[in-house]
Amino acid sequence: MFRDREEAGRRLAQRVAESVSERGAAVLVLGIPRGGVLVAAPVAAALEAGLDVMVPRKLGAPGNPELAIGALAVAGDREFLVLDPRAAAWLEVSDAYLEAERARQRAEIVRRDRAYRGARPPLELGGRVVVLVDDGIATGMTIRAAVAAVRRAAPKEVVVAAPVAPLGSLREIEAAGCRALVLETPWPFGAVGRFYASFDSVEDREVMRVLAASRPS
Repeated sequence: MFRDREEAGRRLAQRVAESVSERGAAVLVLGIPRGGVLVAAPVAAALEAGLDVMVPRKLGAPGNPELAIGALAVAGDREFLVLDPRAAAWLEVSDAYLEAERARQRAEIVRRDRAYRGARPPLELGGRVVVLVDDGIATGMTIRAAVAAVRRAAPKEVVVAAPVAPLGSLREIEAAGCRALVLETPWPFGAVGRFYASFDSVEDREVMRVLAASRPS
């Protein structure tokens, strides 16, 4: 469906620009690292908006870190946790494991946040339209944790945008009161990467390069 994240970002930017009327300082785009930042950059350019990051993290299952049992986001001193209780019960996830995984992912959130921003503070979200962008949405838990963290800052509206997502996840996002802008909703879904011809891993330095080029001073 998409050649790479850059092409997906350009196509998504057109869709978002048609649907979001605000421009400039009235709107802020937040990319979800790592790949979501590459998709978010053209969206921010199309809206003449600032670009920043929101760093949620998936909570992996015991013995299988790629299998999500939940997600975590952090805003200030507060944590926002989304769990899949059915998956946790089926996998017999203990409270001790869940606490250790939560602490591990929080540490990674703090590390990435510091690496990407350096000494620069987060951009102000209050009263603005915030567009949360990822390179794809699968279970939706990560994006829902991010939405909860963003809402703590009292934005005017939260818009979730991604090139591809399953309908079930979109319904959950919309049920949470967000506008969802997605280009493709294939079924069966599977992994996000299968919808890209090129879905190479993105390194921290690439995220920092995109932010430095896009973020207003």
